[in-house]
Amino acid sequence: MKIKNLLKKYDNKVVVDDIDFEIPKGKVLSLIGPNGAGKSTVMGVISRLIHKDGGDVEFDGKDITKWKSGDLSKRLAILTQSNHLQMKLTVQELVSFGRFPYSKGRHTPEDLEIIEKAIEYMELGDFRDRYIDELSGGQRQRAYIAMVIAQDTDYVLLDEPTNNLDIYHSTNMMKTVRKLCDELGKTIILVLHEINFAAFYSDYICAMKDAKIAKFGTVDEVINKETLSEIYEVDFEVMNIQGKPLSIYY
Repeated sequence: MKIKNLLKKYDNKVVVDDIDFEIPKGKVLSLIGPNGAGKSTVMGVISRLIHKDGGDVEFDGKDITKWKSGDLSKRLAILTQSNHLQMKLTVQELVSFGRFPYSKGRHTPEDLEIIEKAIEYMELGDFRDRYIDELSGGQRQRAYIAMVIAQDTDYVLLDEPTNNLDIYHSTNMMKTVRKLCDELGKTIILVLHEINFAAFYSDYICAMKDAKIAKFGTVDEVINKETLSEIYEVDFEVMNIQGKPLSIYY
């Protein structure tokens, strides 16, 4: 996926300004930066949830706006921050929604097998008949991830997947993200506020500030004292723990 000269405005305010980068296939890419930097807007545009005002998003050699929705939903899945359903659904029913692009609600034996594998992969077997609104925050987030797994796309977009989770469930969520890439071959694009999660679990970082890309590169190229201090406008120190950069600010 290639993003070229991306532009988005709300009224006269530019919220994404001339964004240009390529998403490496089969890797984990995290978008980081202060509030209002434009991270979630970029995510929304490349998933077609938000209309762009300029530039191009090229997916598999084709303008993403030219893809039929049914075809695109078999290649790209997104989990937004506002993923709360109002319907009374069990875990099994929620995960089954991931197969809608393929079966339109009439599940084949293959669909049922994929749904079952997604539930087991996220260790939700004991909760399959529980209603979503009865689950803890961590369990609920795992159920939504299982739905995305059942959708069986090459690309998975996650907008702040650790939002409202405690440190235990946040860490487990990031471990799952890493497994989706390493074990299932997914290309993962994340919006994250937790810099250390981004540093520890990502392959590439896109750091944004004031609607622009401040730095794009590997974790080692981006997670350093100079870059982080400039982006967040606070003093950072970065040290290596188990070969991974760990940042602290003061």
